[in-house]
Amino acid sequence: MTMQRVCLLGATGSIGVSTLDVIARHPDRYELFALSAHSRIDELAAQCLQFRPRYAVLPDAAAAQTLRERLAGSGVEVLSGAAALAEVAAHAEVDTVMAAIVGAAGLAPCLAAARAGKRLLLANKEALVVGGALFMAAVKEGGATLLPIDSEHSAIFQCLPEDRSTWARRIDHIVLTASGGPFRSRDPASLSNVTPDEACAHPNWVMGRKISVDSATMMNKALEVIEARWLFDLQPEQVRVVLHPQSIIHSMVVCRDHSVLAQLGTPDMRVPIAYGLAWPERIESGAEQLDFMRLGTLSFEPADERRYPGLPLAWAALRGPEGGTAVLNAANEVAVAAFLAGTIRFDQIHSVNAHTFERTPLGSGAAGSLAGLLSLDAEARSVARQHLKALS
Repeated sequence: MTMQRVCLLGATGSIGVSTLDVIARHPDRYELFALSAHSRIDELAAQCLQFRPRYAVLPDAAAAQTLRERLAGSGVEVLSGAAALAEVAAHAEVDTVMAAIVGAAGLAPCLAAARAGKRLLLANKEALVVGGALFMAAVKEGGATLLPIDSEHSAIFQCLPEDRSTWARRIDHIVLTASGGPFRSRDPASLSNVTPDEACAHPNWVMGRKISVDSATMMNKALEVIEARWLFDLQPEQVRVVLHPQSIIHSMVVCRDHSVLAQLGTPDMRVPIAYGLAWPERIESGAEQLDFMRLGTLSFEPADERRYPGLPLAWAALRGPEGGTAVLNAANEVAVAAFLAGTIRFDQIHSVNAHTFERTPLGSGAAGSLAGLLSLDAEARSVARQHLKALS
């Protein structure tokens, strides 16, 4: 395999750090072309000094200047702003883009990479949740290779043949597994007292704070349902969810003959990252090998809508007018930020999401362009923030 130049968007988050770990194991195969981060200047500086990418990108000009001073003499050029993110993602010398920016902010550089025909490793589920049809059209028009990195969607992808034209004939439905988060067995009536640190203490996975809260509410699974609908060109009812507390089976494909294909492994994001980087080959990921003799029981439970009231919003958004999924994502980003800041209770996250989803007007054609989606995203955030004031 020839050397791949990699643009890593979101280098200091949990996915970014795991990606760098896999890349460091294969210096003969991968070279870092660009790294980006949101605000962790110290971490990004250390990564740049270790991997020596050509570019480092930060959203803020002042932060970029600070990093520029830190990296003086290193040969790393520091850029800033949204346009710079899109520029490095679509750069002619880039082969692979790891899209690990959290939230709707990752949509624009993902679109740029797709239109430029890159191998796009999608860890930013919000690009599909917000962009949907627009994003998939960009992938098709640009001739990009889209490879999912979320463990569930990577599992589904690994269970399917490379020839995508056969998927519709094979799939009856897919089953996304979910750990249930840290409150799977807790009395729902007690969730009003949950602290941010409790919500971020995931039992199986090491993740950032935002996605850890999403796992606790199961909004991450709601967003994954939406993502799966677009990735695998399914109807909403063909995507189902089951709780699997051990996080060993990462997801399943139920075929038309009712045979079930599943992908198993230890709960380590380096596995889907390595798979995406090397596809269709396989390389060493650094993850611990699954020991069947130590597994014990694998159990499954229904996803209780009383405990996870946000989950049904995914199917409601998919069955409703275009743009509803973008509204749901925006509301959730605002609500989770408010919870982590201590301004609302854990059980009020759903209130913000449901209210915003019901009250945000969906203008005709809003989902047909990046500008329209960003405008809809801004409107939903405004509605969500108004509701936050009512809750305070």
